[in-house]
Amino acid sequence: MLLLVPFLRADSAPEEVAANVERRLRALTSISGDFEQLYYSMSVSAPLREKGRFYFQKPDWMKWEYGPPERNVWLYKDGIFLFYIPEENQLVRSRASQQLYESEILTIFSGRKDLKNDYLVETSPFPAGGKNVEQIKLTPRTEEECAYILLEVDGRTWLIRTAIFFDWAGNKQEFRFSRVKTDSRLSPDVFKLEVPPGCEIIEEDDVIKN
Repeated sequence: MLLLVPFLRADSAPEEVAANVERRLRALTSISGDFEQLYYSMSVSAPLREKGRFYFQKPDWMKWEYGPPERNVWLYKDGIFLFYIPEENQLVRSRASQQLYESEILTIFSGRKDLKNDYLVETSPFPAGGKNVEQIKLTPRTEEECAYILLEVDGRTWLIRTAIFFDWAGNKQEFRFSRVKTDSRLSPDVFKLEVPPGCEIIEEDDVIKN
C-alpha cells in the first residue's frame, strides 16, 4: 500500500520542516545506510573521524557497525544496549545508554520524538554540501545533556542528511548519512551480535542479570 504524504517544498517554515521529518520517519518501517561520524572536542584541534554502516528497524532495533581502523559494534535491541569492542574482546551491556548521541538518534528515527513539543524549532543555516536542503535547530525544552541539535534535511525526501549534537561544554558530534535505503526487508540476523568464547562481559548500571 502506497502511503501518500503531503510534503512541503524547500524553504519551508522550520515547524513545517520538523513536521515533515517527523511524519516521514513515522511512516518508515526500516532505514539503513552509510555514516560518517566526527567528534569535535574543545581540547583537541583535529576531530576524531569514524565511519561505517547503520541499520534501524521499527519499533526500536538499531545497529551501528564501525569500520577500520577501529572496528566496534553498537547495538540496541529489546531494551538492552550492547557495545562490542573486538580489539579488546570486550562486550559492555546496559539498560541505560552510555552513547548519548546514538540513543538520541534512535528516538528520532523511531518517530517517538514529538519534535515540535519536545524542542524549540528554529531555522539555523550552517555550512553544508548539497542542494534542496532544509536546516533547522532543535533546542530541548527541558534540560538535557545535549544543548541543541542541528539537522540538515533533504527537501525532497525529508530524510536526515546530517545531524550535529552540541553539548554544554562546547563539544560536538556530527553524523553524515549517505546511500540511505528505506523500507528494505532487513533480516533479523542483522540485529544479532555474536561474540567469541572468552569475551569479557561488563555489566553497566542497571545490570542485566543472566
